[in-house]
Amino acid sequence: MKIIITTCLLFVCHNALMAQVNVQNTGTLYIASATDTFFVAASFTNSSGAALTNNGSFYVKQDISNAQTSMAVATGTLYLNGSSAQAINGTQTFKTFNLVTNNAAGISLNNNLSVSGTHTYTAGMIITSATPNYMIYEAGSSYTGSSDSRHVNGWVKKIGNTNFVFPVGSATYERPVALTNLTASGEFNAKYSRTTPNRISVYNPLVYVDSAEYWTINKISGSAAQVVMNWDDSKVHFPNFMITDIRATNYDGTFWRIIGSATATGSSLTTGTVTSSSVSIFNRNFTIGSTAFVLPIKIISFTAGRMSDYTKLNWTIGNELNIASYELQRSDDGINFYTIYTHAPFNRNGTEFYSYDDRKILTGTAFYRLKINDLSTQINYSHIVTVSANATDKTFYVITNPVDAGIDLYAGAGIKGLYNYMITNTGGQVMQSGTLDIKTAGTYSIYLKPFFAAGAYILVVQNEANRLQKMIIKK
Repeated sequence: MKIIITTCLLFVCHNALMAQVNVQNTGTLYIASATDTFFVAASFTNSSGAALTNNGSFYVKQDISNAQTSMAVATGTLYLNGSSAQAINGTQTFKTFNLVTNNAAGISLNNNLSVSGTHTYTAGMIITSATPNYMIYEAGSSYTGSSDSRHVNGWVKKIGNTNFVFPVGSATYERPVALTNLTASGEFNAKYSRTTPNRISVYNPLVYVDSAEYWTINKISGSAAQVVMNWDDSKVHFPNFMITDIRATNYDGTFWRIIGSATATGSSLTTGTVTSSSVSIFNRNFTIGSTAFVLPIKIISFTAGRMSDYTKLNWTIGNELNIASYELQRSDDGINFYTIYTHAPFNRNGTEFYSYDDRKILTGTAFYRLKINDLSTQINYSHIVTVSANATDKTFYVITNPVDAGIDLYAGAGIKGLYNYMITNTGGQVMQSGTLDIKTAGTYSIYLKPFFAAGAYILVVQNEANRLQKMIIKK
């Protein structure tokens, strides 16, 4: 059953009019003042020849369909507070001054819905169609209450020249994007999406873009604005970028390019923002990129060697970044470990060398491991190494690689002796050779001649008893 309003003029004045069935307005429906309420417990249709003016409170529990052109915004509030999913349908934008969306089952926009006052998000998602249709915020409008459980999964339109944060997201998380410092009044549309397209097509000096999420921002009219993007690792995993390398980017149809030199603020492990330069070309995808790769931390080596009256422990870490501390742990039975030394990291996103001398008396076998605590509270452990009271340390390795002016080697107590070394290029040509006299356990250096260019080389260090062969990368 439905009610068809066909009278020339229907006033709702100083009263509350309630309809428990579908309502179709084919005439004039006028809700006169802020004290007046029109309550529709079913669906509402506003026909093409009708006139709707809401200066009070207009409640609709089910769908709305509008065909009225140039609908009056008036001064009232539309309440969409159904208990089952609602939809905005029709051929013409449905306009309201204030809007309250309070439907946990969600509201679908198969037609535009326009707000000129304040939109209050109370419960439920707003989902826009792929046509697309828009949740429209007119010049001077605002919203409040958006969150992970209540925002727009789809397109949002902003009109005007004031700063604006688009309340967009994935229906699981709200992932807003903002426009600031608009140079003129304009009309912009924004939408959030997952899985960044064309992410390997980057233009120098950009080397990487966030593969997990991006925003599409289209300009219908207006001039320039700055784009402010954000990340929240607790919602969507963010790459382990260095803050100083983060840039705002957009895709020009061929490459992802940097838009502005300003760096980000925050922490890549938690939350932060990055702001673009003033952008005049839109109708593109936007995301966050980096001018440098950050690789996972790597334990290059962890060794223990017995000296005359102590145990020397060395560890080399590659791609060191966002580490809170290192704990060197010992066990006397191979089962129960305890911390004997704690060391702070450098966090320079490079290769670092550390050492410690354990002078505790050794009567049998000692077991050692390295505990790595990162800034996000994750813990990693190295492999376990052992040292026995009567053992001879045969450790022999390159400490840092790539190298710069020289090659640093670590030799254990069991490596004593005179060695010949040879450095060749990858074609087998000898570039440098000489001798290395290892008298005690420790660090030894081979200084490279000035003519070494950046590239790959093979180092061989050997005598009758021991041999080390390693590919060296010259910076």
